[in-house]
Amino acid sequence: MPASNPQALSGRVALVTGGARRVGRTVALELAAAGMDVAITYNRSASDAAELVAGILALGRRAHAIHADHAAAGAPQEIVTAFHREFDRLDVLVNNASTFAPSPFGSISRATWERDMAVNATVPFLLIQAFAPMLGAHYVPGDPASTGRVVNFIDIHVLGEALAGYLSYNASKAALMEITSTCALELAPRVTVNAIAPGVVSWPEEHSDELRREYMQRVPLARPGTPADAAAAVLYLVRDAHYCTGQVIKLDGGRSLT
Repeated sequence: MPASNPQALSGRVALVTGGARRVGRTVALELAAAGMDVAITYNRSASDAAELVAGILALGRRAHAIHADHAAAGAPQEIVTAFHREFDRLDVLVNNASTFAPSPFGSISRATWERDMAVNATVPFLLIQAFAPMLGAHYVPGDPASTGRVVNFIDIHVLGEALAGYLSYNASKAALMEITSTCALELAPRVTVNAIAPGVVSWPEEHSDELRREYMQRVPLARPGTPADAAAAVLYLVRDAHYCTGQVIKLDGGRSLT
């Protein structure tokens, strides 16, 4: 469900990468319902992006969709330039855009490695670096709610249990975890930087029913997560987690305990 207090973050601006579909879409709507104006990036989902923008506008918030291929070398600067054309402040950056494709050892090409690293680590870092001045621009010492926020989506499988067959994906998400902790040090106290490590919050379309049943046998809460679960965790880090930086929230229904 959307946030219950539509004025909690009123007047602030968020950028959600990969925001047109699935988890990113739900995050964008949650932040808009909490009072924020929201920009998103999208690649191939133009109609979904347009529908989302219309939905955010219907909530009485500003919205803008930025087309960007996060695997392209010029993507970070294109995103920054397009964002600056529409907004003069940024309070929250959610690095949600991600690749997720098999990369079995022995058959990983340089192109596959560089694509995963670009989308999952390089672009998130370059966006954090580029937007850091804006994110920290409204910081007031003694007012913890004034800090900028960065939320990175990593993966439960980079916290001690690698996902077989996804080597370059694992490596890129592990890099983003290190970016999270180091940027938390670099940007404090003006900006907090945290991460969410999901298990399943939106099933990959290629996962069979058998794979899904096998996965669920190891989840103590006995259900898959949902995009709404992920959006609620983002909202907590954005709105409520004033004394939290460099941390990772495991959003896996307890799977990492089994």
